[in-house]
Amino acid sequence: MKKIITTACFFILAISINAQTTVASLFTDHMVLQRNTEVKIWGTDKPNKTIEIKGSWGAITKTKTDKFGKWKASLKTTKEGGPYTLTVKGSKTKIVEDVLLGEVWICTGQSNMAMPLKGGPGQHIEGSNDAILNSNNNNIRFLTVKRATSKTPLEESEGDWQVSAPKTAANFSAVGYAFGLRLQQYLNVPVGLISSNVGGTPAQAWTPREVIESEFPEYKKDFSKKITTKTATVLYNGMIHPLIPYTIKGAIWYQGEGNRWNPEQYSKLFPAMIKSWRENWKLGDFPFYFVQLAPYGIQDIEGWVGVQEAQLKTMLTVKNTGMAVINDIGYKTRIHPPKKLPVGQRLALWALAKDYGIEGIDYSGPVYQSMKVEEGKALLTFNHAPLGITSMGKSLNNFEVLDEKGDYHVATAKIIKRGAVLQVWSDEVPNPKGVRYGWKSYIEGSLFNTAGLPASCFDTKRLKDSLKK
Repeated sequence: MKKIITTACFFILAISINAQTTVASLFTDHMVLQRNTEVKIWGTDKPNKTIEIKGSWGAITKTKTDKFGKWKASLKTTKEGGPYTLTVKGSKTKIVEDVLLGEVWICTGQSNMAMPLKGGPGQHIEGSNDAILNSNNNNIRFLTVKRATSKTPLEESEGDWQVSAPKTAANFSAVGYAFGLRLQQYLNVPVGLISSNVGGTPAQAWTPREVIESEFPEYKKDFSKKITTKTATVLYNGMIHPLIPYTIKGAIWYQGEGNRWNPEQYSKLFPAMIKSWRENWKLGDFPFYFVQLAPYGIQDIEGWVGVQEAQLKTMLTVKNTGMAVINDIGYKTRIHPPKKLPVGQRLALWALAKDYGIEGIDYSGPVYQSMKVEEGKALLTFNHAPLGITSMGKSLNNFEVLDEKGDYHVATAKIIKRGAVLQVWSDEVPNPKGVRYGWKSYIEGSLFNTAGLPASCFDTKRLKDSLKK
């Protein structure tokens, strides 16, 4: 016991001798702080040291370090604006310059979110050169978190805030950039985007250990293995935990490929991950908008539609979530579709409608609502189609009907009653028990609302049964 006490005392003494005022690594020049709230600011100094934090927009607060020299404070922010300075006074004075107040969003997931605006080796992004050319915008700021894995939660990450310009925007997430640009242009306020992504990673890598241990024990074996970016918890520890409790408005997410081997598990894991982030950030049920997997594959890929279905179920059951469907802009031979800018723009529609009160816009494609059978034909209705459904001039394809034996048959579909109803039938099935749409890993979406937003794949029977659980 004496040895433990001596070690602890030595550690605290070392802090006292060597300490100087620091702020967390997220607080750098050019950063954006969330407007109209109280933001968290934290760092280190000598134990029991008074720390004064001042924002030049007129806010000031004080706190004290604990016995380990750590401090954390809340600082009130006002309406959008800047540039301001943030001054932290302790043993020394730290000044962060060119600070804006605006909207802050996390952009996270795997490679389709990580893909930079300039594209990747041999992989283009449609419209990227013009987007890069026109990216000079002092009111958009980026921070890209450096890749890091860890068995234990880290306190710091690497990365600096940058002002949007051709050189910086080219290397930032294409989806994140398109999302932020649409918000900034419409809201006319500063937007800060934090990109934290690693390609080829499953959701369990982004999930805290306590959730894995309590709800997904099949991954506990990962904790004794050599770390990779697929190992449970290690990306949460290295690339999400260091961001907490930086005050954000919400998160956008593009991932799922890494869990296609077990979509049933993903239907539980993904919501659990979202819940854990919200609980750890302590910002309530902040908005969490995600991208449904894009169509892909020359041959049908097992588990692909299962993940899409799990994502649809998440949107329908987890509070304050939304899903951008992109089955009209996939790419059969590329897992990284080149149409990234529309993806970010569709995510932004969710935020503009749900979080910024923009009325009169559609933000979701049609979502299956109900089915009845008349004269051997299934009649389907949809939510999020206020003016009805349309094929946007395409042939209605990829529909099947379920017979009484549980087999599916290729079906014909027709839009009737001025877009209010979708009629689906097969001459082989006199009494349909269900309808499914888009049940292959690659389709070219043909069902939309009049805003041009596509419907997700769906299976009427499976969806009804799953929502009962």
